[in-house]
Amino acid sequence: MRARIAGGIRSDEVMLRLLLSIALMMGGAYGILVGLVYLGQERLMYMPTSTLVTTPGQHGMDYEDVHMTARDGVRLHGWYIPAPDPRGVLLFFHGNAGNISHRMESIRIFRDLGLSVFIIDYRGYGESEGRPGEAGIRKDARAAWNHLREERGIPAHEIVIFGRSLGAAVAAELAARKQPGAVILESAFTSAADLGAEVYPFLPIRSLLRHRYEVRGVLAEVTSPLLIAHSRHDEIVSFDHARRLMDAAHDAAVLLEMEGGHNDGFLRTGARYMHGLDTFLENHLSSAGMH
Repeated sequence: MRARIAGGIRSDEVMLRLLLSIALMMGGAYGILVGLVYLGQERLMYMPTSTLVTTPGQHGMDYEDVHMTARDGVRLHGWYIPAPDPRGVLLFFHGNAGNISHRMESIRIFRDLGLSVFIIDYRGYGESEGRPGEAGIRKDARAAWNHLREERGIPAHEIVIFGRSLGAAVAAELAARKQPGAVILESAFTSAADLGAEVYPFLPIRSLLRHRYEVRGVLAEVTSPLLIAHSRHDEIVSFDHARRLMDAAHDAAVLLEMEGGHNDGFLRTGARYMHGLDTFLENHLSSAGMH
């Protein structure tokens, strides 16, 4: 009997040690995962490519190569695509992947809506120097705004700030500091931390993130006419983000509901997207054209 009891105790001890070993291994693996996410978050957030795959000229649109310098000395590249008899200029901030050459459909849409388009590559994207990061990209946005205002002499009320996805965070922050003629935020998240917590619910994202990109927090400071475009079927940034952004925006903000996914909503929505943008622009930009 005593031998059987002793044997049972030894078996329980072995099982306990095994469970502790497994727990320690799992805890160690989780710790490594957290460390990798913290150290590699730039690679998860920014997905630039350096090669420009096409130009507006190859799509029948006149354009100018623009080179400018951010406040910290980083050299940036962009395109200025003039529209015939434009009613304003669109300052275009793209999403986190690719570069300006992957936005040709949008450039065409905005040009067809009577807007000249100034689109830039953030640092580390396309032909722009440097490495991407939130503080640096904010400097890039200001450099683009200053180029339009100081180099081209375009009045603030004739500039429409547009951003899609990550670019919407860049656009919102700039619009809160300046006062453009209008602001369009497409497929925007409330903050990078909110989105990260949804995508990685098993990680302490809010504690790990160094790049915050607060959109909801700055919307109260955006006083320009505002349109928020978002698809109910967005598989990356849920439509709930649009609802919360509308709650944070001023009372005159307009919501344009799109169809399709995160990356093709503007294309899938088609004519209704064009009509929604055209109506918004007609209401808030002078129809007399630019100076």
